[in-house]
Amino acid sequence: MARYFEDYKIGDRFTTPGRTVSEGALAIIEGLGGYCAPFMIDEEFAKATPLGGRIAPGRAVAFLMGGLVEMSDIFDLETVIALMGLNNIRFRSPLRAGDTIRVEMEITDMRETKNPERGLLIHKEICKNQRGEVVAEVEGTHLIKRKTRG
Repeated sequence: MARYFEDYKIGDRFTTPGRTVSEGALAIIEGLGGYCAPFMIDEEFAKATPLGGRIAPGRAVAFLMGGLVEMSDIFDLETVIALMGLNNIRFRSPLRAGDTIRVEMEITDMRETKNPERGLLIHKEICKNQRGEVVAEVEGTHLIKRKTRG
């Protein structure tokens, strides 16, 4: 069933399913993105850093968070128009291969647009690992279809 702008309310909360991030997934993301910092690709180098081992690029975390949100059906593919922006991204804890992450989302604001067929949903997303540690936080804005007025 399609979920329109009017079907959400400020304070709505959602949790995505979890996803274990594999070595292979990180290698593909790092390769496609051109990431080559030694603390991301060289375990022995990374062990000697304050990080204590390899970590995923922060931008990869945001990418994976987006996939988890899409997999969860928080936004209906029939009614979502576009992701309009990501703001205030903060990386709190490193993501490592083998970690299982999930995203907790809360609708924090809703705004009508000049176009009566669309509305903006503003939401906060918090990515947590299997230990409950916050890996990343971000504020997102989606443009969503409104119900047709008859």
